[in-house]
Amino acid sequence: MMRGLRQLKKLKGVISIFILLVASFVYAMFQGGFVSWFLFYLVIPLSIYSLLLFIYPISKIKVERKIETREIYSGGKFSATIMVKRSNRFPLMYTSFEEKVSDSLQQSTSWKQITFWGMKKEYKWTYEIEQIPRGEHELEGVIIRVSDLFGWEKKEVFIPNKKTILVFPNLTDMVYIPIESRYDQGAAASRIQTMKDTSMATGVRSYQPGDRVSWIHWKSFARTQTLKTKEFEDRQSQDLFVLMDRSPSVLFEDIVDLTASIMQAIVRSQASSAFLSIGDTRFYVPTVQGEEQLHRVLYHLTKVQADLKKPIEQMILNDLSIGQATSLLYITSNLTYEWIDSIQKTASNLRVCTCFLVKDKELKLKREESSLHQYAASRGIAVQVITKDRFAQAFLEVNRS
Repeated sequence: MMRGLRQLKKLKGVISIFILLVASFVYAMFQGGFVSWFLFYLVIPLSIYSLLLFIYPISKIKVERKIETREIYSGGKFSATIMVKRSNRFPLMYTSFEEKVSDSLQQSTSWKQITFWGMKKEYKWTYEIEQIPRGEHELEGVIIRVSDLFGWEKKEVFIPNKKTILVFPNLTDMVYIPIESRYDQGAAASRIQTMKDTSMATGVRSYQPGDRVSWIHWKSFARTQTLKTKEFEDRQSQDLFVLMDRSPSVLFEDIVDLTASIMQAIVRSQASSAFLSIGDTRFYVPTVQGEEQLHRVLYHLTKVQADLKKPIEQMILNDLSIGQATSLLYITSNLTYEWIDSIQKTASNLRVCTCFLVKDKELKLKREESSLHQYAASRGIAVQVITKDRFAQAFLEVNRS
């Protein structure tokens, strides 16, 4: 039954054309005169064109797409060119082209182009999207609609041409300065975050007062009766732990942009860190040190959504990865007393904890928030309020405070 109705709908235009021809002929026969027959002969070529359009195979039209923008970032401009080709010169009048996209781009500007194609074999147009949203978007293909002069016959076809585009978070160039400087287990005066790699000795030297007993080369002492100390390679500390909050927030996009910028800055400075993102799913990278691991993190941040349904303090309790962290960087827009208490219970080895609290530039801190920041400071947690226009100075402001 439904199939028959669909077939009848396709023939609706043809049936209407035949009815129009019959009606105009009957009118000319009974009315007579120049005007009546002129209208009848005028309808004939229009009707013939509509019938030819009915059998014209628009499904054989080919579509090509060229992405003009190589790297696409959140809030930037996306540009693409659509090339439509066909093998004949059958005149097409009103023609509409529309790029079919995934639901993630439905709210964007409509990608439609209406033209009088005529007898050309090729047609192309370039469209642009301002302020394209972050995420993974799908360009599925092109919808082509054609119509005759008066809209008696209309045809529509969808030509698939799938293309996935990734819109990365908006990255801000920043200078990474280690939050904590360490030399083995003691504090160092230098800002360069280095420590001794005690897993591999590179040589021995004469013992100096202050050297650890565990560093003494006992085999050499047994042979020469002279105290010698092992020498180790200096390397950057890799215990920075970056935690991103995925709780629903109007500033979530700013949190994603800041997190992506921080991870890029860490890798570019040849440092390393662990990364944890908690939401509906848990995404954890134990070591982000090179471009490959950074690409994994950026790909995650490209698609991530604010999908954390439970309070984050409940999610981090008994998290083994956080429990091993000694230097934590927490990125959020909503700091709570519960989170402060929870992180101290979970991260028993934590030495330094810094919170980047993302806020709107126009909003001022309330008295309750100031009290919360004082409470965090009393628990050894440094809270740095940061707005989007100050992302580039994030680590510089931490070291000033």
